[in-house]
Amino acid sequence: MLSLDTFKTVIKSSPLVSIDLIVRNEQGQVLLGKRTNRPAQGFWFVVGGRVLKDESLEHAFKRLIKVELGLDEVASSFNGVYQHFYKDNFSEDKFSTHYIVLAYEIIFNGKLSSLPLEQHSNYEWFEEKELIANENVHTHSKWYFQKDKRADFVFK
Repeated sequence: MLSLDTFKTVIKSSPLVSIDLIVRNEQGQVLLGKRTNRPAQGFWFVVGGRVLKDESLEHAFKRLIKVELGLDEVASSFNGVYQHFYKDNFSEDKFSTHYIVLAYEIIFNGKLSSLPLEQHSNYEWFEEKELIANENVHTHSKWYFQKDKRADFVFK
């Protein structure tokens, strides 16, 4: 575990790698949570989290579906690579945050009342068109439904 000052230095100096989960129900609606922490505080956002140092992507995915949704196993499909740039960070200090995000789509049929309230104060199901039009849904969450926002392009 890094000290707070060391973690701030890492965020100031380099991008973080994270996994975002595009969670759908059987009706095709998308699960969003109301963020309690920065960055993206106060916005509706998909669930997910950082990949930890020395943690394989497979382990990070399994940890995040357990912590965020209470699931042990789930089928997934890879949605793409995205870059998220924020003007703020988790602290009160003035510096930006940069994420390289691996997005995966999964199905979840659990109860919203069972989801944790540490990162999100509330959860709701959204139709894609509704979330794209909603000004309270963060831009980066909207990108998962806008094909031109993916960062996994071919270099020429």
